[in-house]
Amino acid sequence: MTTNLQNIFSKRFKEARRAKGFTQEKLGIAIGLDEFVASTRINRYEKGIHQPDFRTLSNIAKVLDIPVAFLFADDELSKKILDLK
Repeated sequence: MTTNLQNIFSKRFKEARRAKGFTQEKLGIAIGLDEFVASTRINRYEKGIHQPDFRTLSNIAKVLDIPVAFLFADDELSKKILDLK
């Protein structure tokens, strides 16, 4: 991912996780990560250190009940995406 896209993803991902009331560990476990690495992996996604593969992105979107596109949209576009949902 490019730096700007990483920043957008990290911001959106953290916003969505918090809005749904998940801790990093609980979300990691809910999307199928091993409980021993769940919190660290989610933290690294949020900090832009690692990027999830598409399967993981799909699981994240499903658990958080958001479209995958929301995770990569700027502020204006993200509102439109959620309005369509």
